[in-house]
Amino acid sequence: MTHREQYIWQRSIYLCQVCYELTKSFHSSELYGITSQIRRASVSVPANIAEGYGRVTRQE
Repeated sequence: MTHREQYIWQRSIYLCQVCYELTKSFHSSELYGITSQIRRASVSVPANIAEGYGRVTRQE
C-alpha cells in the first residue's frame, strides 16, 4: 500500500484544498502574511506523511 492510499493522507489533501479555498477570500495585503503561512502549513501535513511513510517502507 502506498501513502496515497492511506486515509489520513487523503484527508490531509482535502485539508489543503479547504485551506486554499478559504484563503482565496483573504485580503490581498495578507498574501505574503497569514495566507502564505496557512497554505504552507497545510501542504506540509501530507508532505510529512509521505516522507514518514517512505521511511517506514524502506526499513522493512
